[in-house]
Amino acid sequence: MRIAITGATGFVGAEVLEQALSDGLRVNALTRRAQPPRAKLKWVHGSLEDAAALDTLVRDADAVIHIAGVVNAPDRDGFEAGNARGTMAVVDAMRKRGIKRLVHVSSLAAREPGLSDYGWSKELAEKHVKASGLDWTIVRPPAIYGPGDKEMLELFRMAKRGIMMLPPGGRLSVIHVGDLAALLLALSGERENSLTRIYEVDDGTPGGWDHKDFGQAIGRAIGRSVKTLATPEWLLTIAARADRLVRGKKAKLTPDRVDYFCHPDWVVGKRRQPPKRLWLPQVKTEDGLSATVAAYRLKGWL
Repeated sequence: MRIAITGATGFVGAEVLEQALSDGLRVNALTRRAQPPRAKLKWVHGSLEDAAALDTLVRDADAVIHIAGVVNAPDRDGFEAGNARGTMAVVDAMRKRGIKRLVHVSSLAAREPGLSDYGWSKELAEKHVKASGLDWTIVRPPAIYGPGDKEMLELFRMAKRGIMMLPPGGRLSVIHVGDLAALLLALSGERENSLTRIYEVDDGTPGGWDHKDFGQAIGRAIGRSVKTLATPEWLLTIAARADRLVRGKKAKLTPDRVDYFCHPDWVVGKRRQPPKRLWLPQVKTEDGLSATVAAYRLKGWL
């Protein structure tokens, strides 16, 4: 079996790539930069804006796992380009080549498109997938953590300092990147039970995590007691503007993310979860957080 992967050099995509090659699959992977050659791997130089590259990427694939997208952009058009128009370009390439199986990585943010430009763009991408005529399955991950992730790194750094600023309330689900990658690969070769389905996936914690409990779990992984502060939305907004002034495009807390972060319910829906016979999470979150801390320290990030 040969799969095509977009976003293969990113956090989630790199894990999918490693697991696919370990499973003996052949892979076509899209990349913007030169990459070292590997057995059973064909790097395709280009981007989602490059129709010729996408044609090369998908033309001999049995399935496409579309992971590439943007989580941070300067404006709504930037989110639309990276998430919605990029998805439509992948769909067009697949239809032209007659490739039918598409596993599309969305986000829980698509449930609430009015909260953020990011969520709006992810919902729009889902609409393109649903209207594609392909054999599609959509996966909506919650917060993804694991070695290599830089989006949640700031939480770990705050925990190391002993104080964590967290949203004012609510609950969230999380998932380890290894578990998510395993699901995406399982879906790439499975159609009977997952066609035209939207799956929401997590670590298996019933009812998700309270923000305070999750913050303290990160503290335990680091090895220190953590004081968590429920931060009001207005203060997070000020912090987001300050982060943009200091770090510019590298800012992790942005005004677009504040409403998203402060939404009280980012817990996956029970009826949206994949069949247990297809997939179950294997990484206990406490163990996964500890392994993530060890990897951060090894890289000098923490």
